[in-house]
Order: sequence, then structure tokens, then C-alpha cells
Amino acid sequence: MTAAAVSAVRDTSVSRSEAARAGRAALTELPGFVSGDALASAVLTAAAPNRMAVYDHRAHTALRSLGVTLTHSQGRYSRYLHAIDHLLAHAPDPARTWTPREMDTALYYLPLTSRTLPGT
Repeated sequence: MTAAAVSAVRDTSVSRSEAARAGRAALTELPGFVSGDALASAVLTAAAPNRMAVYDHRAHTALRSLGVTLTHSQGRYSRYLHAIDHLLAHAPDPARTWTPREMDTALYYLPLTSRTLPGT
């Protein structure tokens, strides 16, 4: 199960979101990985740190604040990676060269930063 997840997220012949979908699906057989994406995404990111990103509810909130809708239905982690890929593709330099992990870190801090801005 974990070998299949690692293999899936390291497969560069498919898009990151497809790799995320396959890796996440492979982990569902393990206890504690049936629902929720935080722990699974951390495991998958450890397996492929330059391809995957960690899912967090704060990053989810940040995406929403940027106008990106991400539902909680099945397949969310794959859609999350797709959203990150979209952000990276349309980001200005130097953010365009960030890894998905660097983007998820920026998203993680975005809700915290916006709460400290005047008028928010």
C-alpha cells in the first residue's frame, strides 16, 4: 500500500494531480487514512517533496480567499494539487519557480497574514 502510494506520487509521466489522486487512493487501505487529507498529504509529500504539497485547512481557506473553490468531496487532494499547479503556472516571478510545497506553505500563512492587515 505505501509502496504503491510512493510509486504513484513519484511517477512523472502523469500530472501532479493525477499522481496525487493515485497516491491518496493507495493510502485509503491503511487505518487512519480513509478520510481527511492532512495526514495523507504529509506522507505523500515526504515521499515526493518536489511534486506534492501538504493539505491544511488554512491553505484551503487561503484558496477560497483567492477565489478558488475546493469542495470537501472525495478527490479533494487531487483537486488541491490541481489548484496549486494553476497558481504556480500563473504566478509572477519568482513564485512561478516554487515547488508545490513552497506554495502550500505560502497558502498556509496567507489567512494569518490577512487577519493582521489593517481593515481586515
